[in-house]
Amino acid sequence: MNKEYKDRLLLIFTKNPVAGRVKTRLAKDLGDDRALRIYKFLLDHSVEFTSGVNAEKIVYYSDSIGEKDIWSTDIYQKKKQLGEDLGQRMFNAFQDGFREGYQNIIIIGSDMYDIETLDIELAFSELEKHDYVIGPALDGGYYLFGMKSLNSNVFVNKDWGTSSVRKDTLNDLKGEDVKLLETKNDVDLLDDIKDHPAFQKFIKI
Repeated sequence: MNKEYKDRLLLIFTKNPVAGRVKTRLAKDLGDDRALRIYKFLLDHSVEFTSGVNAEKIVYYSDSIGEKDIWSTDIYQKKKQLGEDLGQRMFNAFQDGFREGYQNIIIIGSDMYDIETLDIELAFSELEKHDYVIGPALDGGYYLFGMKSLNSNVFVNKDWGTSSVRKDTLNDLKGEDVKLLETKNDVDLLDDIKDHPAFQKFIKI
């Protein structure tokens, strides 16, 4: 544990940027190349808003660890996701963090644009006052999840990537001290970005 950051750990799940393997639902409308460009744009933004967060930060890669990429080793630790599905991979990442002694752990993906450093700082502040924090996504999932102790139930029996994930997760946490954050829109479909100014350069080609 880096003593500078005491007990806060931010887990960042990312996919290796390979055409045809990222933003596949976007690619159905825009093609693999433009979907990849959009994903790289989102990755750059993820570095921008996470680099200044007051926490230890670990980037978890989907396939292989990037040695010389946008995630500087001066700021981020780097690990590979382990597990058969997203739930197992998240569980393993949280488990490692708690074993290392962190007490407030938050996980995010790397496909958000309308999010800033202050949003993550607020999430950590709320986690210090509550047992769980959830950042609801408009599509029925969540863009952020945090907890103070390992709860394996939230990572099993979920149809990951569907609109039922947040509802099922909240059902797992009935009676628990959960703080819901502001609802935000992650980027999965053309409808998510077609009217957003920041993405017009990718759409109107």
